[in-house]
Amino acid sequence: MTLMLNASTLQAVLDMRSAVQSVDRIFGDLARGTAAQPTPSAMAVPSADSSFIIMPSVASEQGLASVKLLADIPSNAQRGLPSQRSLIMLADHITGGPLAILDGKVPTRIRTAAATAVATKYLARPDSTVLGLIGAGALAVAHVEAMLCVLPFTKVVVWSRTGQRIAEFSQAVAGHGLEVVAAPSPEAVVASCDVLCTLTPSVEPIVQGQWFQPGQHINAVGARPRPGEREIDGIGMARSRVFADHLGTAQAKSGDYLMALAEGSIAADAIAGELGQVVAGELAGRRDRQEITLFNSVGIGALDLAIGRLAYDRAVEQRLGQDVDLSS
Repeated sequence: MTLMLNASTLQAVLDMRSAVQSVDRIFGDLARGTAAQPTPSAMAVPSADSSFIIMPSVASEQGLASVKLLADIPSNAQRGLPSQRSLIMLADHITGGPLAILDGKVPTRIRTAAATAVATKYLARPDSTVLGLIGAGALAVAHVEAMLCVLPFTKVVVWSRTGQRIAEFSQAVAGHGLEVVAAPSPEAVVASCDVLCTLTPSVEPIVQGQWFQPGQHINAVGARPRPGEREIDGIGMARSRVFADHLGTAQAKSGDYLMALAEGSIAADAIAGELGQVVAGELAGRRDRQEITLFNSVGIGALDLAIGRLAYDRAVEQRLGQDVDLSS
């Protein structure tokens, strides 16, 4: 039987603290070789602006093989639809039996925030207390929840293009006991935070590297996996010690990296390594209090696998989801 898990069920069974722990573990597994993460491939035909990205992974500790089919469709904005939609399939890594099919929206949001939290745990100064957010949507709310799992933040400085979005964000995070300050500009956010998260679908750089402060940690998260889109300019990439979620994915799809490289701001070997190497103790993360570190989060299938394992187990325990016999 194959378990079908919709968005509402996934929202019910997943919690952020467990997600952060699962993502931390899978990053280390990638470095240790008990999980495999190939570079994702993309497919497109000229009759539409749609691109379909295949994001596979396999992990022995989690006992799974997984694949996410991510549809990246810029013209969906004109249809009133999300520009990105996805499905995740889980299979037993020994027998190949199909275990579950998941709607991708909730797992993607949660694993993205969890990955940022893991990067912050290993790369930020441990005494960081001020979190800066550029963007105030649902992903920003998830980031607050995730970041509180790894560091004792007391204040959030946030910028958005609309006051309404700031008000909705403030209400959504009110239960965490944080001081929330609305900043007048992205530059003001950067000037006042210890850890920065960029969470916008920006095409042109919304953050300039000349704003970075010594000792800051930056999480570049929001730009879609398109080589021509980025949130951080070339100076920012050059001033930072950069870590990737997966080197091959960053080299294929990270506009932050590829555009800085094309401009000559950085060399091809500008990425210090993968986050998993830091988690596994194979590579030093932050080397001193003054160093600027940057996590280039593009998104990888192994994170979907980790969250899928968690969601599947919880749904089975709670008897949620719909079983379907696909072989009948």
